[in-house]
Amino acid sequence: MSSPISLAALAPIMDRIMVDTVQVFRPGPEVLDPDTGVYVPGPDIIVYDGLGAVFAVGGPGLVVALAGQPVPDDPRDRYRLLTPLDAPLASRDDHVRVTAATQDQGLLNRVWRVLDISDANTLAVVRTTWMDESTQTTGA
Repeated sequence: MSSPISLAALAPIMDRIMVDTVQVFRPGPEVLDPDTGVYVPGPDIIVYDGLGAVFAVGGPGLVVALAGQPVPDDPRDRYRLLTPLDAPLASRDDHVRVTAATQDQGLLNRVWRVLDISDANTLAVVRTTWMDESTQTTGA
């Protein structure tokens, strides 16, 4: 009978990759603004706040145009979020933001949408979550 594989030796390497602070969140329930009498978005529900890394997977989607046909803009940019295995699973349509970036400040003030529940694998070192970018302007 074989003994289980230990991936503990990879932990220090993963700590060097996951150097940013990320938040996985979902919009909170609407609350009534007593001054206006209008429902407004409530505070976000934070699912995870901790170490992570965001990696682009490729460029924007490609749309092939047919002569004379309108071409829809495909703004989807695929990204992967890496978090520790003990981080909670993100759910479809949760959102992700980077709150502290150690290398690329371009990660700040962007929001990604989780495409599907986080991956689960027999031999996992980190948790992988697939996302597409929700932010389409730089705000400048």
